[in-house]
Amino acid sequence: MMVRNTGLEGVLVLEPTPHRDSRGFFTRTFDVAVAHAAGLRPEAFVQDSQSRSYRGVVRGLHGRGGDGEAKLVRCSFGAVHDIVVDARPESATFGRWMATRLDDQDLVHLYIPPGFLHGFQALTEVADVCYRIDREHEPAEDLAVHFEDADLGIHWPAAVGCVSERDRNAGSWSELCRLLASRVA
Repeated sequence: MMVRNTGLEGVLVLEPTPHRDSRGFFTRTFDVAVAHAAGLRPEAFVQDSQSRSYRGVVRGLHGRGGDGEAKLVRCSFGAVHDIVVDARPESATFGRWMATRLDDQDLVHLYIPPGFLHGFQALTEVADVCYRIDREHEPAEDLAVHFEDADLGIHWPAAVGCVSERDRNAGSWSELCRLLASRVA
C-alpha cells in the first residue's frame, strides 16, 4: 500500500495494491504498519460506518466542530466524486477544496484529518462508501455547508439527484467562517 500527500496539508491518499486474477481480486484495505508510517494513529479509530447512495445523490458537505473528526474513507462498491474542503482557519489552504475519484476499481482510500468538510456525489447506479472515524458521533457538533455554495464553487460532475433535507438547508461557507472566527476569538 502506497501513501501520498495531496495539495491540502494532512489529507492523504492511500493506494492499495490489489492482486487480480480470473476470480477477481484480493486487497488489503487497512494496514496498521502503513498507517503508523504515514503518521496516523490507527488505534484512535472508534467507529466504522457505511452509506449507500444512488446515481447523482450528493451527501455533504459535513464536518465536526470541537476537536474535529478524522476519517479514512473509501468506496467499496461503485464510484464517487469525493470532495474535501479545508475548514481550518489557521491553515494556509483554508477554504480550498480538492476532488478525488474513489471507486471499487482503484480502491483508493482518502485520509481526512480533523478540521475538514467532506462530501461526495455517487457516479454509478449504486455507490457504497465506507468510513473509519476517530470519534463517536455527537450531533451537537455537526457542521454543514451547502453543497452548491457559490463561494466554494465546487463542481459536481453529474446532475445533482436526491439530497437530504439537512444538506438542502445547510448554511453558507461565509456563515461557517463567521462561526469559526467567533470560536477562535
